Amino acid sequence: MTARDSGSEAKPEEMSVLGVGIDIVSIPEFAEQLRQPGTTFADRFTVGERRDSAAGTGDDARHLAARWAAKEAVVKAWSVSRFSRSPLLPLIRHSDIEVVTDNWGRPAIRLSGEIGNHLRDTVVHVSLTHDGDTAAAVAILEGR
Repeated sequence: MTARDSGSEAKPEEMSVLGVGIDIVSIPEFAEQLRQPGTTFADRFTVGERRDSAAGTGDDARHLAARWAAKEAVVKAWSVSRFSRSPLLPLIRHSDIEVVTDNWGRPAIRLSGEIGNHLRDTVVHVSLTHDGDTAAAVAILEGR
């Protein structure tokens, strides 16, 4: 599910904000995690996400850090939407939250796996940024 195709059937007046999440990542610390010998941290990104980040300016860590922030922001937004209720999943696989881009580089979220099933009727809006040593993302969940 992506933000651009998941909300096409719904009328705007039927939708409301379910949750908002934000995350900030230190790019140097994130890059260090990626460089650790034997790390499997990069496995939390899909092949498409790794390919998209490599196709950018050559600073993979900067682009992956923004994508990591987006994944965390989605988890936080979903958590907020569940306020005072127990979590539906004991563990969320970050590889099930994928940042995809259109032909102009605009980001959207594609969900799969269990989180995709739970949020199948939810629109996910996302914004990513990076400046200096910091990457950040905001996610907004919208639904009925």
